[in-house]
Amino acid sequence: MGNAVRAMGLWSPAPRRIAVFRALNLGDFLCTVPALRALRRAAPRARITLIGLEGMRPCVGRFGRYIDEFVDFPGDPAFPEQPARLSALPAFYGDMRARRFDLALQMHGSGARSNAIVRNLGALQWAGFVPDRIRKTPLLMPWPDTLPEVRRYLALLEHLGLPKGEDAALELPLDARDRARAAELASGMRLDPARTVFLHPGARLASRRWPPARFAAVGRRLAEEGWRIAVTGSEAERPMAAGLAAAIGRSAVDLSGLTDLGMLAGLLERARLLICNDTGVSHVAAAVRAPSVVIASGSDVGRWAPLDTSLHTVLHVDTPCRPCAHAECPVPGHPCATGVGVEQVVEAALRRLAPGARQ
Repeated sequence: MGNAVRAMGLWSPAPRRIAVFRALNLGDFLCTVPALRALRRAAPRARITLIGLEGMRPCVGRFGRYIDEFVDFPGDPAFPEQPARLSALPAFYGDMRARRFDLALQMHGSGARSNAIVRNLGALQWAGFVPDRIRKTPLLMPWPDTLPEVRRYLALLEHLGLPKGEDAALELPLDARDRARAAELASGMRLDPARTVFLHPGARLASRRWPPARFAAVGRRLAEEGWRIAVTGSEAERPMAAGLAAAIGRSAVDLSGLTDLGMLAGLLERARLLICNDTGVSHVAAAVRAPSVVIASGSDVGRWAPLDTSLHTVLHVDTPCRPCAHAECPVPGHPCATGVGVEQVVEAALRRLAPGARQ
């Protein structure tokens, strides 16, 4: 059926019911938004259902222009993002098949494991990536291993017949309440975001974290230059953030646990600079056009680095073991992290903070 679909044009007439499988976390989801935007443009009247992680529901709710419905995926033992609720899978698949999707799109990696899940949704046809180059068909695309993450999913839609050249910019819609709450927090903490450097030392994987002592050294140096320092993080990261703020001193402010996604994005939208690890907050900064310096420890820089190099600086050191999927670095000394020095980060930050630097 695939060749016939290409001959007729997959989008003419456009499918009426589309499922997108992307059961990943914040940064991964934001990197998919340009493809979701292009999908909506191609099928403006379709009902688009995103199947993802329950924790992403509040974020996904901001994208009602592109997504009509969110469905919680119970999980799979092969996916580390959440514990799998295996007892819930039969009901999940039954519900998905009852919806009779016209098209299911696999936007969850190379397909080594996720293709079986997408096939089980029972859609009339499914499309996505395959992990080998031999199985290229009109609906299956070999995994484009050398492309940045944002461009991979746009490339899939181009393979399926959408026009080339779709906008790859990230976005994160904010409303007046987000901005008002961010402004209220900043006022209460006596922060002017335009004179503040935000430090975000956390990351889901310890192997992705630059040492807190080095974040502290950077914070002290920038405070000496007259910048206000604010430390951000989740509720679970409060001990790390509080320790970092205390180590910086000079009236550094600890905002950890005080912000939800909208408030954090509202602060970053007005921020002078963010310094962070290569984690979800880096993509939030890219989505709200906040300048950043990103320290990439262990990650695949070519895949995950922000695309706008005029606004974002990514620092990393090449090591034979990267990219790394370990939660904890198994190599003594964590060389991919410690290879990035304090002076490198300070110099990159001061270039971003210099008068006339793009904001």
